[in-house]
Amino acid sequence: MFKRTGEKGTPSGSSTDGSSSVSATLLGVTGSAAKLEGKFDITDSIEIECEVGGELRVGGRLVIGQRGCVRADVHTVDAIIHGEYAGNMVATGSVDITPTGRVDGNIKTNSLVISRGGLFNGNVTKLKESDVEAEKPPIHLVRERQVAHES
Repeated sequence: MFKRTGEKGTPSGSSTDGSSSVSATLLGVTGSAAKLEGKFDITDSIEIECEVGGELRVGGRLVIGQRGCVRADVHTVDAIIHGEYAGNMVATGSVDITPTGRVDGNIKTNSLVISRGGLFNGNVTKLKESDVEAEKPPIHLVRERQVAHES
């Protein structure tokens, strides 16, 4: 099941008291029997509570829930791992492995936190400045032309 929620788990654009709020959109993929395989390009953040394999490019935060199992090569900004992850990850922001998180693979990042109880089997490499720049989309300067209005 796919579902968009606000960053705190509330439906996008609303808060628990019914008022609207501005928060980051989080796409959720849930389902105890769901299995997804392929190449995914997510512009926002995503929370995964099922099995996913292949390749993931996430423009925001990747959250692997406690029931989530991701076996993929991942490029993301930030990652929070509560479930299982296997593969090669590049995170231009930070990676947090929580007490229930299990990681088997290589991580390239400048910030890795492994909480007590979290497991990590692999190699960590510090990102170079050139690696961070290569992960960012190119910036293009667009000039606006002013057109003279005829009277």
